[in-house]
Amino acid sequence: MFGSIGNTMLSPPKKIVIDTNVLVAALRSRSGWSFELLRQVGGDRFQHVLTVPLVMEYEDVQLRPGLVPLPEAAVHDVLDYLCATAIRQPVHFLWRPRLPDVKDDMVLEAAVNGQCACIVTWNVRDFAVASEFGLQVLDPKTFLNPSQGGWL
Repeated sequence: MFGSIGNTMLSPPKKIVIDTNVLVAALRSRSGWSFELLRQVGGDRFQHVLTVPLVMEYEDVQLRPGLVPLPEAAVHDVLDYLCATAIRQPVHFLWRPRLPDVKDDMVLEAAVNGQCACIVTWNVRDFAVASEFGLQVLDPKTFLNPSQGGWL
């Protein structure tokens, strides 16, 4: 999977966790940074990590009536794709409570257990403690733009 080009070794893509709010934004609009991030899931630029609690949170939020303008079957298709392309991470250590919002704790927990490099969220300030775990926290626009300090 990872080889070399000439003398340059290719490293595996960095691992990220996608916060629920990014997924909501992506499913609400096909134009925007959240949708672009979702479009790149399953590619070779990054790997996303999921835990069972995080998938359950994704499903709970995305299926709330009126939140996303998609039929339930389409939401399930997106969630199935995310699960199929993710690194499925068991939760070995609970890091709760660390954040004011319990739902954010699940995102942090997935990132720490998955040894991720970054959490991608629209609520960057909510994850101030992430730096204690060596995690970057970036919004989708910054994450996708190297000129703004992102990776891609």
